[in-house]
Amino acid sequence: MTSNLRRLAITAAFAMGLGACAQQPAGDAPGGETAAAAPLTEGDWTLDPAGSRLSYVSIKAGEVAEANRFDTLSGSVAADGTASLDIDLASVDTGVDIRNERMREIFFDVAENPTATVTAKLDPAAFASLAVGQSLTRPLKANVTIKGASSDVETEVLVTRVADDRVTVVPTAPVIISTDMFDLTDELGELRALAELPSITPAVPVTFSLAFKRG
Repeated sequence: MTSNLRRLAITAAFAMGLGACAQQPAGDAPGGETAAAAPLTEGDWTLDPAGSRLSYVSIKAGEVAEANRFDTLSGSVAADGTASLDIDLASVDTGVDIRNERMREIFFDVAENPTATVTAKLDPAAFASLAVGQSLTRPLKANVTIKGASSDVETEVLVTRVADDRVTVVPTAPVIISTDMFDLTDELGELRALAELPSITPAVPVTFSLAFKRG
């Protein structure tokens, strides 16, 4: 075989090898069968607190905006679509120690009301066919309870399946929560007086990024 023919044969074999690799998708099971991801509706899901965030923006004196957050969250979504989120109110972080203390003791009264809860009922069928890497938006109606007072809130969420056993949920717009929804107007007035402020806006935009893992 001449050197040119030998080089041609080697090139052809290399090209065939590349073609075989390209036809074998990543994640295929042995034997050439593709391993399908389990549907989202299979099994229960648990909130990953390390990958989740819940924050809000407060406005004082009509123009000063400040970012706040809750550092401790827990929650789950059952296979039937029953969803819950627990917010540890003592984990509120306003960036100022004295303000944290007043929020815990006066506004939330965490000694008697340590947790705020959010519950919702999802339609499992709406998410059954969501593949890894895909997202969809869905309206969401949830019930929020703070200090024994409950109110319904409505929003729209973007759900993304980032891995076989991991999804993220974020709102498409901030959720507006106001003190009168939970009978907290008097407590807000007490905070305003202690801080010697002309006003604290009673409505706040709330944003969140929640990560759930299967099992």
